[in-house]
Amino acid sequence: MNKQQFSACFSLIAVSVLVAFPARADVVQVTNVELVQADTHVKVILKTTSKTLPQVFTTRSKKIFIADISNTQLRLASGNEFRVLNLKPGIARVAVSQLTANIVRVTVIGDTEVPAAVVAQSNGYLVVILTSSVSTTQKLTPTSTPTPEVTPTDTLPSERTQPPSTPEQSPIPIPSPQRTPPQSMKTQLPIELFVTAPPETGYWVPNASVGTRTDTPIRDIPQSIQVAPRQVIEDQQDLTIQEVLRNFGVLPGNGLIKGDTFTIRGFQTNNTLRNGLKDGGSANSIQNEITNIERIEILRGADSLLYGQGQPGGTINLVTKQPLSEPYVSAKLTGGSYNLVRSALNISGPLSADNKLLYRLNTSYSYQESFSDFYKKTNFFIAPILTWQLSQNTKLTLEAEYQNLFLRDTALPAVGTVLPNPNGKIPLNRYVGEPKDFDNTQTTRVGYQFEHRFSKNWSLRNAFRASFVSYNQRKAFADYLQSDDRTLERSTQESVKPIVLNTYILDTNIVGKFNTGGIQHELLLGFDLYRDIQASNFVFRDNLPLDLFNPVYGQPLGSISGRFNQKIKNDALGIYAEDKITLFNNLKLLLGGRFSFVESENTNSDSISRQPDSAFSPKVGIVYQPIKPVSFYASYIRSFDPTIGFNADGNAFQPERGTQYEVGIKTDLLDNRLSATLALYQITRSNVLTTDPNNIDFSVQTGEERSRGIEFDIKGEILPGWQVIVSYTYTDARITNDNVFPVGNRLVNTPFDNASLWTTYRFSQGSLQGLGFGFGLFYVGERFGDIDNTFSLPSYLRTDAAIYYRGNNFQAAVNFKNLFDVRYFENSTSQLRVLPGDPFTVGVTVQWQF
Repeated sequence: MNKQQFSACFSLIAVSVLVAFPARADVVQVTNVELVQADTHVKVILKTTSKTLPQVFTTRSKKIFIADISNTQLRLASGNEFRVLNLKPGIARVAVSQLTANIVRVTVIGDTEVPAAVVAQSNGYLVVILTSSVSTTQKLTPTSTPTPEVTPTDTLPSERTQPPSTPEQSPIPIPSPQRTPPQSMKTQLPIELFVTAPPETGYWVPNASVGTRTDTPIRDIPQSIQVAPRQVIEDQQDLTIQEVLRNFGVLPGNGLIKGDTFTIRGFQTNNTLRNGLKDGGSANSIQNEITNIERIEILRGADSLLYGQGQPGGTINLVTKQPLSEPYVSAKLTGGSYNLVRSALNISGPLSADNKLLYRLNTSYSYQESFSDFYKKTNFFIAPILTWQLSQNTKLTLEAEYQNLFLRDTALPAVGTVLPNPNGKIPLNRYVGEPKDFDNTQTTRVGYQFEHRFSKNWSLRNAFRASFVSYNQRKAFADYLQSDDRTLERSTQESVKPIVLNTYILDTNIVGKFNTGGIQHELLLGFDLYRDIQASNFVFRDNLPLDLFNPVYGQPLGSISGRFNQKIKNDALGIYAEDKITLFNNLKLLLGGRFSFVESENTNSDSISRQPDSAFSPKVGIVYQPIKPVSFYASYIRSFDPTIGFNADGNAFQPERGTQYEVGIKTDLLDNRLSATLALYQITRSNVLTTDPNNIDFSVQTGEERSRGIEFDIKGEILPGWQVIVSYTYTDARITNDNVFPVGNRLVNTPFDNASLWTTYRFSQGSLQGLGFGFGLFYVGERFGDIDNTFSLPSYLRTDAAIYYRGNNFQAAVNFKNLFDVRYFENSTSQLRVLPGDPFTVGVTVQWQF
């Protein structure tokens, strides 16, 4: 990385810091205020982007009642004030306004006297019940409010001062829920103010759980973390996890079209979590359906403390949609290029009158062909979920998923695609297999999450998931390209029995908050048990060669040339502890460690071998906040990944280790509407297998790889209605020690430069209200296609766009991918496997929701 690039990145973040406004990362954003009319009362509903109930301070003065809500900001499309005059007889004015930077004031002025008030907590809401001595059944017309203003004698207290700390104004204790007024109040008019937490909107997400297993402000975590909220998925109408993660500098992992694997910080990874639980090896064999994904959390870099074994590049956490307390129905239909048809249904609501039993059901079906000959992809998915609020402090969630996926490979040889071929270019639609090839995967997941809160500061969480993956396959593979550069020698792999991959994981932890002197602690203690069982039984058959420029399909398969029958069982126990320590308000420390004990059992037709391993994975991080919107951080982390096998002396291999050093800066801009992160890191992957120089039939663990880089991300709202995501990564990932490959070779599919921009704008008022536009640029630099560095994939710039309309119950969108039909290649694993990118495609989506 040259000095100019380094200086430019630091200059950019420095400018961001200078323009930042002081604000807390945990401030609640009020995005809408609604009035709901009933015969006996009016509800003023403050909708927010947080599930945290803020603290409320109340004041009474003459005819005025005031409720000041702390750590809260108005973010209304109509401005920074909501006001209704002469709402009801006895109620002259109701106003919601921004008192200070982080305090929202709710003001109610009575006609003749101050309303009485009581505060209660009911169904997860903070309820402020205001009562007037006047009773009425007058109906409210939201679009037409009386115009007389209040008289000068009703002047409000100063709106530029903090709430006074007096006996008259203090946090009101929350009694038990009381929805029915006492007998003496039945003729009075109650006004209920609800603080609710609907699904997140916009691109800025303040908190994440992937780095700490607790809902923590991202600025307080000493690691690089990004979150792709549901709004990004909806705006781009992405159908795969890989497409969503392009916005954050995460590239597809290898030349296989099948499986959610990724390249992060130069290392290929399949570290995929689902609601914080390890998803096992299933990420290798299936493309996760996105229908029921609420958001995607990206943890960059090595970290085995919370989730156990894995590659050092990073971790992806898929957070699923949860049941809603209000009835909800959404139906979506998409049609597009290559005969794309996709339908999705999302329904949710309560199953009991007291909202203690909630449900949600997400289901979808899609069919799509491709630019590649004989390609067909079908995907059926259904996911029911049930939440039972057993008591005020105890909740049980039951989840299940089923997915049936059918797809094919589209890889081509490098010679004729990215390398010259004397016969010309291989058509990108060429299929190197057979038309009757198939690859069908069925995945079932079942599990539960149990949560119990002992007190305000201590809670217990227990979760379990079992995943069952089964796939049948008959697929022709490329063996080598003959010297004429057109004849491809092939063999076919065919399942004798369905290939099985079953995983089981149980995790239990306790979270507690306490103080030691003036130091605050948030302690996490837990353990997890993990098992996966992989059973493979297939045969290899001879297959006739294929002329890449004049293919003849349908030739009979040859005799069986080989068999493979293997069963692998992996067991793991992890014990972990993590302490988030607040030394001062602006200085935080993160300490943690994990003891891991793993054992692998490998059974094949010849023998059974067992291999135990253990490892300790520490984590140390520090966060310093010179001013509220800015965090400087540094961390040291280690990870591990078991290596199966033995060396020439018969000794079992040690686990691979990842060692990471990272420093960075995070800042929130524009009153917490925009966030930026700059990170610099170095990761060393050690104990990598390489050929034993004294016995080429065995391996030794002297190999080493190193990745260094810089990352910059910015996302959020620039102006009302204008959302943006910008990402840039510079990655220098190389071999630093090996007995076969030259030291200095760059790692596969890792460009020096990778950048993206996605921005949308939606009109919130006027004749164009609801209309929106999206525009995206995705740049991937030149990168090597194999570890030998014998060939490279060219850089490319892909342009996407979108036009959409969103009304109250109806949405429509037109999305364009690869707008200028650029010829590009996604990634590669060898000279026989280069994966072309999709040409220009268009999709039209309509959605109804109620």
